[in-house]
Amino acid sequence: MDFSFLPEYADYFLKGAGITVSLSFFTVIFGVILGIFIALMRMSGIAPLRWLGTAYVEFIRGTPLLVQVFLITYGIPQLIQVNIPDFASGVIALSINSAAYIAEIFRAGIQSIDKGQMEAARSLGMTNRLAMQRIILPQAVKNILPALGNEFIVVIKESSIVMVIGIADLMYNANVVRGMTFKSFETLLAAAMVYFVLTFTLSKFLGVTERRLKASD
Repeated sequence: MDFSFLPEYADYFLKGAGITVSLSFFTVIFGVILGIFIALMRMSGIAPLRWLGTAYVEFIRGTPLLVQVFLITYGIPQLIQVNIPDFASGVIALSINSAAYIAEIFRAGIQSIDKGQMEAARSLGMTNRLAMQRIILPQAVKNILPALGNEFIVVIKESSIVMVIGIADLMYNANVVRGMTFKSFETLLAAAMVYFVLTFTLSKFLGVTERRLKASD
């Protein structure tokens, strides 16, 4: 194996990693917001909202991410006659996909909380919304942090699919380097190591956060 090309092409990997991190960061933010909203819809006492939330989760989890990326990048813009930038398309598609899984994670976390806590909050005069915001969700987040952390790691790895719509993420740039150096194995191995560093760092950070939350209990 010959990695002598790395010093010359290191910028490609660094810039690509920066795009991957940015893409994953925005995906996590919007995915969590949408995921909480979908989870609450699925648990709603209003039947149409519950059905809509269930249909969303089942459809997103039952269709390939690649199809969703193409729909957001090429299908929706053609339908509504509005051009969506490639980076925004990638974030939207990944967020919509991730939200379906995050919704199920949050739903399981919320349902794991003793129902008596909601009843106690209501007896103190709290509204459902206030009790959910101040009592139920904070406890649910502690319970689901490992599963949520795994989903964040999955987002970093699955973000590589946006290379198909021309976003110069880590995998896209690795392919550029592979085409210029004709060193497929070494280039892809270098990209894999960068992904490993990103996911390993995130997993360690989440592990520290989880231990601190347990210590605070």
